[in-house]
Amino acid sequence: MVKVGLIGGSGLEDPKIFQEEKELIVNTPYGQPSLPLIAGKIEQVPVVILPRHGKDHTLPPTQVNYRANIWALKEQGCTHLLATTACGSLREEIHRGDLVILDQFIDFTRHRPITFFERFEPGQLKHTPMADPFSEELRQLLIRNARRLNLPLHEKGTVVTIEGPRFSTRAESRMFRLWGADVINMSVAPEAILANEVGLPYAVVAVATDYDCWKVDEEPVSWEEILRVFRQNVERVKQLLLLTIAELSRLAGQQA
Repeated sequence: MVKVGLIGGSGLEDPKIFQEEKELIVNTPYGQPSLPLIAGKIEQVPVVILPRHGKDHTLPPTQVNYRANIWALKEQGCTHLLATTACGSLREEIHRGDLVILDQFIDFTRHRPITFFERFEPGQLKHTPMADPFSEELRQLLIRNARRLNLPLHEKGTVVTIEGPRFSTRAESRMFRLWGADVINMSVAPEAILANEVGLPYAVVAVATDYDCWKVDEEPVSWEEILRVFRQNVERVKQLLLLTIAELSRLAGQQA
């Protein structure tokens, strides 16, 4: 049976789409997740929603307990993880409001626990493959459904995840472009790493909200601008996720 973990969850708390809602207060070996989990059903598919940054976005990126978040979703029986994120565009062709279905990341964080394997038991080395960190099955479902909804879409993209909470300098922004990054954010890399370590397929819908600060003919990124553009696109992202959840469940039923 498919059970989907939704990380981010913006707009998905809508009571009109969420059935059998209940709050779950859980603990993990790594502490508590960002918020009590919201469990229920969307289109009869079991889901668990976890707002990454806590209530009212009170947790800065570095203080998010990514390990507890992923562990809690795994413990609740989630079989797939879908996440949403705002991101800055590092490319002319990725415009505000465009969706990017990420296929690669560059981890530029420096102060976060990014693995469950802090020590190896004798004879049990754990070096997780990370060549393709995002589930291709989930990516293709998102791409197909975004096309069906006629959404502005980029079918792949490399995200560089920075520590935050500060934004980049212009020199850093230009450097990330030279590295081959297409978008920038402050959360995806730890989540992707940890999801892979526990064997959960993971994919991300990234919403471009700004141009970071490399583009000299644009105002540098601001939090107000990020919120404005992301909120304008919440309904589109919600439609995409709902369609993908339903299709994922249908496909799983066919394979059973």
